[in-house]
Amino acid sequence: MNIGFIGLGVMGHPMAEHLIDAGHTLHLSRVKEASQHLLTKGGIAAPSAKAVAEASEVIILMLPDTPDVETVLFGEDGVVSGLSKGKLVVDMSSISPASTKGFARRIEALDCDYLDAPVSGGEVGAKAASLTIMVGGKQEAFDRAKPLFEKMGKNITLVGGVGDGQTAKVANQIIVGLTIEAVSEALLFAKCAGADPAKVRAALMGGFAASRILEVHGERMIRQAFEPGFRIRLHRKDLRLAIDAAGALNLSLPNTAATQQLMNAAIANGDGERDHSALIRTLELLAGGPR
Repeated sequence: MNIGFIGLGVMGHPMAEHLIDAGHTLHLSRVKEASQHLLTKGGIAAPSAKAVAEASEVIILMLPDTPDVETVLFGEDGVVSGLSKGKLVVDMSSISPASTKGFARRIEALDCDYLDAPVSGGEVGAKAASLTIMVGGKQEAFDRAKPLFEKMGKNITLVGGVGDGQTAKVANQIIVGLTIEAVSEALLFAKCAGADPAKVRAALMGGFAASRILEVHGERMIRQAFEPGFRIRLHRKDLRLAIDAAGALNLSLPNTAATQQLMNAAIANGDGERDHSALIRTLELLAGGPR
């Protein structure tokens, strides 16, 4: 299949590589230095999003935020200017559910299909092709895209109509963000109380507090290894999406708001490009500095 892929960042370039390895022809936009190897494996560099869309049956986006998706789709030389009847646009970015529905209406008006298919699993999941993929859209479009999803992820669910994939991803990010904050508090508490946080973590992994976040990010916190798998800056954006959507629903999400405020502080302290497990550094500062 001829596939367009736009957004070759930390997660996007391994996702694209899996599709190339599966035998698909990929037309690539914004090929950075870190993803030059995709060209040696057969990927084709395109000069614009329009050119990507013209050459492709399915166009996949993996971009940072809602305005980025809007610009790539509808800006000058954007995807829409290269679409023709029957093509499929798949947005795997994590963006606003409300904006997603508007984007889909504009794409579908061109006799094309649209899926929102945000992912969870971070860089590790992208490299291992084990991402969780939460999809919103029509069953027929999902069935068409599913063989591609299966090259990038393991847990693939059609949640509902357009926008429901993004809603599921926002819910995911609420749980992940609040759990990272909880693990940070627990390990900082253990350390300040004089216990070995590594041994506390090992003990907790055998009980009801066990979680993937305690396992992976708890170890990062103990080792102070914060090279980004998923940046605080981007997670803060996802919690902003949650709070904005909750406001439209007249819904209170107090702990989501509190965790977003901690992420604001983390960014102010220069940690925005670190992994979201580095949130513990902000709590350490509130406790008077690293101990």
